[in-house]
Amino acid sequence: MSEKYIKFENVSLKNHPTYNESWVQDKISEDPSILGLGDLLLKDRERIFPRAGRLDLLLQDPDSFRRYEVEVQLGSTDESHIIRTIEYWDIERKRYPNYDHTAVLIAEDITSRFLNVISLFNGFIPLIAIQMKAVRYEEKISLIFTTVLDQMTLGYEEEDEEKELVDRNYWEKKRGTKETVALVDKLLDYIHTFAPDFDLNYTKFYIGLSQERQPKNFVVFRPQKNALRLEVRMKKSEELKNEITESGLDLMDYDKWGRYRIRLSKSDVTNKADFLTNLLKRSYSEAFE
Repeated sequence: MSEKYIKFENVSLKNHPTYNESWVQDKISEDPSILGLGDLLLKDRERIFPRAGRLDLLLQDPDSFRRYEVEVQLGSTDESHIIRTIEYWDIERKRYPNYDHTAVLIAEDITSRFLNVISLFNGFIPLIAIQMKAVRYEEKISLIFTTVLDQMTLGYEEEDEEKELVDRNYWEKKRGTKETVALVDKLLDYIHTFAPDFDLNYTKFYIGLSQERQPKNFVVFRPQKNALRLEVRMKKSEELKNEITESGLDLMDYDKWGRYRIRLSKSDVTNKADFLTNLLKRSYSEAFE
């Protein structure tokens, strides 16, 4: 039997007598995962800054040193909220420099004009813009959050490392072994099942990928003496983390460059071919499709 289609009614929260900004903060505080930024924890709410106002929400990733300074706005984005979001982010990063900080602006309507303005900051300031929509069905109401501008960093470290090219012999004799470099060949075979025109690109710090001689590093490899470290760039999610660990692979961590780092043995590469191929394909799709 086919599932029944249900049409939701859009609800504007800006002047709503019940569902106001405090209510939105309540819902996010109860379950920060609804923002789609991962399994975050509420660190603080309405944090007071002397002579600078209050930060709506401070969220933290329990598995890393990353915090999110979140500002909520009903209605359309305006200059004051953009400035406050950046100001609170700047205060927090100076007070707690050991954490990685990301500014998050949530609004019902992020207009193209202000999206362009925010985009100018992105890359210099780690900034995420999320559009919020309230929908109602009968007597039930829900919130939908859509990321319209994702965080960008100033650049990945391999952009500089690309310049220090080496050859296969360097990895087989100095950094890894012939056996661990051969595991990279096997993983490249898996990649060729969905992206046949990719080649290996040997640099001093890792083995990357290239397409028509241009670096395309959705994944990088770091052969070691006794194992191979696979680093797959994908959006962080608790579901994906569980998939990797439940597969039996040795998940090391999720690094600050947005990559899952996995330690592989020869038996992992051979016996978990289907899982690894699927993981590599998903990373490729996120990067290029």
